[in-house]
Amino acid sequence: MRVLIFAALVALAACATGGGESSSDQGRNGDFPFPVERGSALPPPTGAGASQSAPPQGAGAGGLDFGQWRAADPVVYAPAFQTRVRERFAGRDRAAIKTDLEANGFRCEDGDRLDCRIEIMEQQCAVDWYVVLERNRAEPIAGFDRMCLGAR
Repeated sequence: MRVLIFAALVALAACATGGGESSSDQGRNGDFPFPVERGSALPPPTGAGASQSAPPQGAGAGGLDFGQWRAADPVVYAPAFQTRVRERFAGRDRAAIKTDLEANGFRCEDGDRLDCRIEIMEQQCAVDWYVVLERNRAEPIAGFDRMCLGAR
């Protein structure tokens, strides 16, 4: 019992002292990924990290039909959304698909693959639409997901 109490006191002392390394030592050796001076981090980017607005139910600004997504079951809605996306972009090239998706509110990253997303928070739910076009693939992969806090 005394050994456990002693071990707990040693652990508590190590936590209180930062484990023997000062934050300035951590910043100098490069192992510590966070800035040493609190409050010196840059603000988050306003581009890709900024919140997006929810697409409408039905046709978006660029004409893509989002359907009735607010009350939809993702298991049923996601395949229907993918079908609409594949029909819309059949025979179109990557640049045209990207332009069209951006006109409909998607944010796209064009690297090894074209990855376009709309990510929003609505009430207690994170809602995500995505369209991915991989190289050497004729059809895009599209999907929809809703994840709500407190859901079991």
